[in-house]
Amino acid sequence: MEKHDIAQNIDLADVLLKEEKYTEAISLLEKIYQSHPNEESVLLRLAWSFWDSGDKTGSLHYWQILLDRELQRQVFTGFAYDELVRIYKQENRIEDLVALCEKAARVQPEDIGILEELGNAYLLSAQNSKACDVFRKLTLLENDNPSYFRHLGESLMAAEDFSSAEEAFREAGRIDPVEADRYLFQASALFVKKGRFEAAKTLLEECLTIAPSNSLYYCFMGDLLIMLKQPDQALTAYETACCHNFASAGAYYNRLGNSFMKAGFFQNAVNAFEKALSLDPSIPCRDNLAMSRRASGQNA
Repeated sequence: MEKHDIAQNIDLADVLLKEEKYTEAISLLEKIYQSHPNEESVLLRLAWSFWDSGDKTGSLHYWQILLDRELQRQVFTGFAYDELVRIYKQENRIEDLVALCEKAARVQPEDIGILEELGNAYLLSAQNSKACDVFRKLTLLENDNPSYFRHLGESLMAAEDFSSAEEAFREAGRIDPVEADRYLFQASALFVKKGRFEAAKTLLEECLTIAPSNSLYYCFMGDLLIMLKQPDQALTAYETACCHNFASAGAYYNRLGNSFMKAGFFQNAVNAFEKALSLDPSIPCRDNLAMSRRASGQNA
């Protein structure tokens, strides 16, 4: 097939694709590819054509061919790699995502973007120790990047190395002091997920020292105090949140009611929902108010 014939046939394939005649377009593109395998624009069209036709396996086959070519080049463009990462995440194909990132990292071991993607893939696959190793490497490569210390903190938390995790989040805050409370808050939230409520509370108190007018921190503190079976202190925290942002008070009391309800403090929940409705009658909490009343022994 001559060069001018290739251009004409590609144009014809584009017309067929626009008309959603995928079988005809793919057949034509495959003929072009067989005679001119270095035409990467054809490979791209084949990858997209198979995907649009519903044949994901066929699409991934051509994306893999493009990836292998990318990895052989001195300058890594990453187009096929990025597309495969997107597809594997979209399709929740985590094992394939890990294998892809490992393959790319073997060829480009100092590529920051690939390493970050690899670390995140390890986290998604619960390979927490490997995620820690990757993010430690990234903190060495860019020791002034708070994001990598935050990722390292997340990985260490997943690996249940809690003291090291906390230190990683603190280091992120030292690098980026303007956002220090945000990093501590993330660490606090992760401690909550691990059931380490006292450690979470200590960090959250530091957040409030740094940002004493952040109403959402008070709400989170209230939720945490409910988990610690301290409903009166939780109410105080939420009242403080409302003082700092009265416009959202109705929503805050609704959130408080839901937290009380979840923890089995039904009378407290009733009080919170009633307060929410007194502040904003449009708050969608009437069903939960009725359930809380019944659970507390009242008539709904």
